[in-house]
Amino acid sequence: MLRSILLALDDTEGAIAARDYALALARHTGAALTAAVLMDRPGLTGAHEAVPPGAAAFKERRDAALLRQAEAAAAEAVAALHQAADGVPFAVQTLEASPAEALLAAAGGHDMLVVGRDSTLGREEADDGLSPTIEALLHDRTRPLLVVPPGARFDLAAAALVAYDGSPGALRAVQLFALLGLGRCGATVLSVADDEAEAAALAGTAAGYLQRHDVAAKALPVIGTHPVEALLAEAAAMPAGMLVMGAYEHTGLRALFTGSATKHLLRRAPCAIFAAH
Repeated sequence: MLRSILLALDDTEGAIAARDYALALARHTGAALTAAVLMDRPGLTGAHEAVPPGAAAFKERRDAALLRQAEAAAAEAVAALHQAADGVPFAVQTLEASPAEALLAAAGGHDMLVVGRDSTLGREEADDGLSPTIEALLHDRTRPLLVVPPGARFDLAAAALVAYDGSPGALRAVQLFALLGLGRCGATVLSVADDEAEAAALAGTAAGYLQRHDVAAKALPVIGTHPVEALLAEAAAMPAGMLVMGAYEHTGLRALFTGSATKHLLRRAPCAIFAAH
């Protein structure tokens, strides 16, 4: 069962949705919530950059201003969390390292990391609305991530959509989804293959596993060669409470979760994504 959530605190639209999603999950499950404040001082101040002669005083003033801005933004985010919590208890942990490094280390003490899809952790650029820290965390095989897009909300009545292709990442994602108790609203398992029997066998395998863990799961085999589009269409049609998927795999029966497919789903999914490597 879900016992501990780590939330990457930030002020972007997606990060605010992630905050509210984490609070709702904590309220619903009783899991302990820790909010991580990213304060990458070396990264903010360019600690290792070369300083031209005579520019040291300017850099010192600039660095001090940047740190004050970061500290003020962090304080505002924590204050907003207090206001949104509405009685949900939480702890605050300040992480003073690069975002990926800090979150990778901190996530080891929690069941799941929740992060906004567009979070600018450490003031990094989020190209196409996807934080590079998310990709780094998935590649480094940290705890499962719940990636929340702007506007997404936790919905007690919404079933999950499970993407299953038989790969190691998909196996781990389905197992963790079940063991953490995230399937209380049920699940639809979607598998895509160009052969009907193969698609049915894949979807049936994962649905059967979830049913043995008391998840009301149904199989949805799809014949075709475009699994990403099938998943996006079904997620919107349900609508899905979350999309469960593996990430960045290059093996398995269909090898759905290659880098490009993973990025497409992370960038375009209308709901939160529960991703495991």
